[in-house]
Amino acid sequence: MNAGPGRPSGGGGGGGRRRRRGRRPNNQRGQRPGPGLSRENKDGIYTAPMDHSYRAALAGGNNSNGHKGGGRQRPGFATQYPQPEPEPLPAITEDTNSRIFAFIEDLFFMAKIQETARKLNVKVEFVKSDKDLMEKMSQNGDEKPSLIIFDLNLASVKPLTLIPKLKSKLKKGTSIIGFLSHVQGDLKQKAHEVGCDMVLPRSAFSQNLPQLLRRHGAPEDVEPTVQ
Repeated sequence: MNAGPGRPSGGGGGGGRRRRRGRRPNNQRGQRPGPGLSRENKDGIYTAPMDHSYRAALAGGNNSNGHKGGGRQRPGFATQYPQPEPEPLPAITEDTNSRIFAFIEDLFFMAKIQETARKLNVKVEFVKSDKDLMEKMSQNGDEKPSLIIFDLNLASVKPLTLIPKLKSKLKKGTSIIGFLSHVQGDLKQKAHEVGCDMVLPRSAFSQNLPQLLRRHGAPEDVEPTVQ
């Protein structure tokens, strides 16, 4: 029998009158595109998934230390910029009193200090013992040193024993700075306890040497230009 109006062909009985609804394949039913899959919006336009690394790029876009994410810097790791070289002091003469003394035997640091002092017109004298220091200080009359530098690993003078003696004698008019290896945390603590005003790793001491010599090597009537 030919199908009449409104009747589907190829089927008899009441079941043939039901309208069959199309079903999605099992592998598409309820499936949401995961990472790496494309998405189809209501207009039929496929869009590529957004890479989640964009968040780190946006958050760390202004982070100059190269770390991704959060835009935060770890404490103590702030971006460092090279400090400008300080201006030289007025030229000195042979009669100029030295305001800086150094207990250093390391040839590398001795050469570096001498070269930096020459450029800045600062006089620095190297001493080997407390007696040697007192003799050179006596030549300056009543003028006390502005700075005494210690290599805290210099065993010949025992810095941890000598520093408190000098501190009690010279009072606050003289700054004492020591340098050591960056891994010597215990020695750094002990140096502070006996009166060392500043303790620096070797690299930091070398980097800040021009500013230190310029500040402490300037005569008292010359105002320091660096902090």
